[in-house]
Amino acid sequence: MSDGSDDSDRLRALEAKIDALKKGPEVKHHSEEHYSQAQLAWRMVIELVAGITIGFGIGYGLDSLFGTAPIFLVLFIFFGLAAGVLTMMRSAKEVQKRQQEAANEEGDTRG
Repeated sequence: MSDGSDDSDRLRALEAKIDALKKGPEVKHHSEEHYSQAQLAWRMVIELVAGITIGFGIGYGLDSLFGTAPIFLVLFIFFGLAAGVLTMMRSAKEVQKRQQEAANEEGDTRG
């Protein structure tokens, strides 16, 4: 049978390996990177659709209220499209800024 001291040595060696792996550099898995990119893409699509939908709702409501042809509907759909695009651009700048900060941090730790 195995000796008790042999088992305790193996246990200490295993604990040392686990501690070394825990302290190792944290690496982001490729699937996590892909997931965040997909999440960003959906966020941008939703922002664009929300802008157009809100513009449609406001335009339709004003046309119904004033009894006009779809003047306000068309006008506010374009306003909603513009607002959606501006929001998308703001989101893209935010993500670009985060990526630049992460790249700068990574450069600082390597250099």
